[in-house]
Amino acid sequence: MIKHDAHLECFIKECRSQYEDLLAQVVEIPSISSDPAHATDMRKMGTAAVHILKSFGAEARLVETSGYPAVSGGWFVGNHYPTVTIYNHLDVQPADEPEWRHSPFTFQKESDRYRGRGTTDDKGPALTALFAARYVIDNKLPLNIRFLWELEEEIGSPNFAELLTQPELVPRSDSVLVSDTIWVAKQRPAIPCGLRGLLVARMILQTGTTDVHSGLTGGGARNPLAELCEIANACVEAKTGHVKIPGFYDKVLKPSPEEVKGFLDSGFQVNRFKQAYQLRSLRTDNREELMQRIWAEPTFEVHGLAGGHIGPGVKTIVPASGELKVSMRLVPNQRPDKILTLLRRFVKGLNPNVQVVSDGKLEPFRGVSTGPYAEALVRSVRSGFGKVPVLVREGGSIGAVDHLDRSWNVPILFMGLSLPEHGYHAPNEYFDWGQASGGIRTFVHYFQELAQMGKQAAMKKKAKRSAR
Repeated sequence: MIKHDAHLECFIKECRSQYEDLLAQVVEIPSISSDPAHATDMRKMGTAAVHILKSFGAEARLVETSGYPAVSGGWFVGNHYPTVTIYNHLDVQPADEPEWRHSPFTFQKESDRYRGRGTTDDKGPALTALFAARYVIDNKLPLNIRFLWELEEEIGSPNFAELLTQPELVPRSDSVLVSDTIWVAKQRPAIPCGLRGLLVARMILQTGTTDVHSGLTGGGARNPLAELCEIANACVEAKTGHVKIPGFYDKVLKPSPEEVKGFLDSGFQVNRFKQAYQLRSLRTDNREELMQRIWAEPTFEVHGLAGGHIGPGVKTIVPASGELKVSMRLVPNQRPDKILTLLRRFVKGLNPNVQVVSDGKLEPFRGVSTGPYAEALVRSVRSGFGKVPVLVREGGSIGAVDHLDRSWNVPILFMGLSLPEHGYHAPNEYFDWGQASGGIRTFVHYFQELAQMGKQAAMKKKAKRSAR
């Protein structure tokens, strides 16, 4: 069994150098899943991850899909022990923003901070869980621990379902712990109990075969960019974010009074939120309203408008085509397929020449907020960080979660380590040793809790057999 906390603290202190070396190794592989130019780096990342797992004494392999492979591995210590799967992803967002102060794929250590793309999303948390697993396995904890590291999360997990059709390579677990979420603030750990879904779409309008001179054709030629701006304005009220697509809000499941109370007790601060994400102003400064907007309400966002001249200065042409890039975050009871139908019907009524193309969809998810697993995780976070976590919803989406929920039907919980200021999906991303070391403690305590739950279940089962 696990030895006393002094032994764990000694392990954490001694493993820091190895942790930093491995984090540097994986961060310097530019595993950008959205860019086909990095296909070789994606497989390199998977191969490196398999090697790391094996170097820790775990069995591990690449599991192929129609896209990029995933990494599956871990330790099996006994048929009668419970099994937990830890999910992380090893692909990253592009890093082409001009605001980067150093090369994004060159690992930099600054005291307790680790800089580079992927440090906090999600390579740092993945290694944190791995070190905790090695500690409990070395100390003979009666628990089977598996890792499932995806390489397509940042593109919506399009091939994740294929992994779950190969149980000999990705065996079903008794529970799942996802480590890919963000705290409310450094002072307040957060355990999300739900995720928003996602629908990504492009609206394409072609009105000519080539760009033409606005002096010769302006006033007569249709302007696809102007028409797409009209579509965007019809879909969403820009200043408030209210979505104007008929039927969009019909199935929205609002948070319960208990959830709202949890939001209010979370320690969320409007000014801290603005500072962490470098926002000059918000649609609302009302604390309760803002929390509900980012965690529990659906959205319609415009991400880009492409077409015409985008170089320096003005080129006086009427473009031949345009493309509006949008997405909608969805909440429980909203189905992506239904929302896509509503969007297409609405846009067709506004402008029948606009083609609406879906670029991916994820179902919203309602997770575990009560019961033994949730209670065990709360105790573990409190033990790991010395702070009581708050139960909230996560505003983002994780494609793998819906597939795991439907295929395995087991408790899925969330224990992220990232902070708002870490630069999640932003330039100058970083992670820090305080979150890593606290994370190791938390994972170790959670593994202990799961082993104890398994022991108690076995005892109850034995007592029932004896009573027959």
